Amino acid sequence: MWSSDECHFQQNGTRCKMWIPNDIKNPVVKQEPTRKKVSVFGSVNVSDGRLVYSLQQIFNAKTFLDHLNQILEYKPPRKKILLILDNARYHHAKILLPWLESNKRSIELLFLPPYSPELNPIEHVWKRERYIGTHNRFFPTITALKECVTDVFDRWAEPNIELRSLCAINYVV
Repeated sequence: MWSSDECHFQQNGTRCKMWIPNDIKNPVVKQEPTRKKVSVFGSVNVSDGRLVYSLQQIFNAKTFLDHLNQILEYKPPRKKILLILDNARYHHAKILLPWLESNKRSIELLFLPPYSPELNPIEHVWKRERYIGTHNRFFPTITALKECVTDVFDRWAEPNIELRSLCAINYVV
């Protein structure tokens, strides 16, 4: 079972609580006044914690299809991928239908109810990435932000316990 979503990481940074020395009275976290961002398609295998991601300029049916092909590279033999995802319009695009039909033995899409991101396990991955990668940091260029995001995600490219724990589904059915 895989969980999939899209996310934006903005260059202008995010601030959150932090510890500072007592002698610093007014801490300053630099900000870059811009709306530039790094956009990411991501999918995590909730069984083993492997993250598959791709940086995109735009989210649409074509880039989503590219990401689906990327996920299929990790399909075990004789097994089917169940992909949990939200209801973004391009997830339902007509141009996906032939691909989904030809790959119906390999992948099945499971759409979450509308407006329920809390049910998507990968949301915990986005939150963790921001916490360890982008919170309270200054990125003078979009390239610096992109390097930071990819450095964190590349650490999660192999199966790992951190993402497996983050994505554990602890719901009573």
